[in-house]
Amino acid sequence: MKRCKNKVSFISILLMTALVLLSVSALVSEKSTAQASKVTQGSTTLPRLVDFGADKCIPCIMMAPILEELKKEYAGALVVEFVDVWRNPQTARLYGVRGIPTQIFFDANGKEVKRRGGFISKQGILDEFQKLGITLKPAAKKGT
Repeated sequence: MKRCKNKVSFISILLMTALVLLSVSALVSEKSTAQASKVTQGSTTLPRLVDFGADKCIPCIMMAPILEELKKEYAGALVVEFVDVWRNPQTARLYGVRGIPTQIFFDANGKEVKRRGGFISKQGILDEFQKLGITLKPAAKKGT
């Protein structure tokens, strides 16, 4: 009788653990789906750069300030987004990202026009858009 009771307790614990894991999995999946949706919606009037990386990847860390500069300097002319592939693996899979960092360039209609991997400088990013026939003008500075 005691052995049977232990089995029931063990099975109950296993079931509870499975339910908790399923709940957490659903929340993570929902967040990843929301991130994927955000990336796919994007802007329909501005060119966009989406950088897929991670906060512990050295080239990705080196690119973070570049992406922030671009966001500020080209506000209203370019949308710059960062997707952490470790926090959003579903989004990375959806876009076929195989290595990080990976940059995907989109035109103003939301169409992917270029994809590249590895570190890229700020000027390199601007040059890529120029090669694609997309001229970016910096936002007007306040007070000038």
